[in-house]
Amino acid sequence: MSDTATAPKSAKSASKSSKGFDAPFEAFSFAVPNVEVPAAFREMADKAVAGSKDAYAKLKTAAEEASEVFEDSYETTRSGFVALGNKSLDNAKTHSDATYAFARAFMGVKSFAEAVELQAAFARKQFETLTAQTRDMQEFAQKFATDASRPVKQGVEKALKGFQPG
Repeated sequence: MSDTATAPKSAKSASKSSKGFDAPFEAFSFAVPNVEVPAAFREMADKAVAGSKDAYAKLKTAAEEASEVFEDSYETTRSGFVALGNKSLDNAKTHSDATYAFARAFMGVKSFAEAVELQAAFARKQFETLTAQTRDMQEFAQKFATDASRPVKQGVEKALKGFQPG
């Protein structure tokens, strides 16, 4: 008997719940009065939207340009450090080759005076080489710093020109 009594109740519940699924937001639907927006407000809103789109386009372009500037600067810096490392290794090789040549020559020395003369010539030659290498490294580092900062400097100048009145 309880089976027959529950069947009609569940059929009523099913019809009620299916009605709820047909229009679940029925309680929130209400009529909105048709209000005419004045032309001045529409015009102002259109100008604001157009201005926002224009500002976004400018900001997007500036961000892309800044990204390119930093990529260029990074690549210049990377290649400069590679070249600086190679130059340092070349300098070290030059010094080690000279030292081995000196050691080989020193082993063939027959007198103390010849050893002193060889040592003085080696020291003078090494000092001259070191002085030239230091000057070369200084010039390279200066050029490297200028080249690495050039893209950023140009990007900043370009950006500042965009904000100047006129």
